[in-house]
Amino acid sequence: MPFIFVAGILGSGPGHATDQEVLKPRVPSAQIQEAKTWTNPFPSNPENIEKGKRIFHGKAFCVTCHGPEGKGLGNIPGLRGKLPRNFTDKTWQAARTDGELFWILKNGSPGTDMASFIPLVLTEEEAWFVILYVRSFGNGTESAKE
Repeated sequence: MPFIFVAGILGSGPGHATDQEVLKPRVPSAQIQEAKTWTNPFPSNPENIEKGKRIFHGKAFCVTCHGPEGKGLGNIPGLRGKLPRNFTDKTWQAARTDGELFWILKNGSPGTDMASFIPLVLTEEEAWFVILYVRSFGNGTESAKE
């Protein structure tokens, strides 16, 4: 029995939620259908991903909680509630739409320390660039690894 308990702990480290948790949206059910209709107006190309990377690591300070590799292993003590998302998780990447990510940047993530970033920290345009960069983590592109 202890082996199962230890295995459960090892599989649930920071930023590594269970598969079921990853599949749960953080956009409230009353708003998720609308959020899913929002699409990124910017193409995913190296230039736009690089813009998102600069914002992620700079102005938006996403790196503080999500870490430099996007694994949800940032360096901030005292986080409460659900841990930051692991952007390298392909299950999470497939389950969430760009519109849902935009909604979170605009409204924050209920039940977590993720606050609203639009318009206080980011413009809507900057948010879309950050989303392109976040998507690059799931693709394993060089932009995300650098």
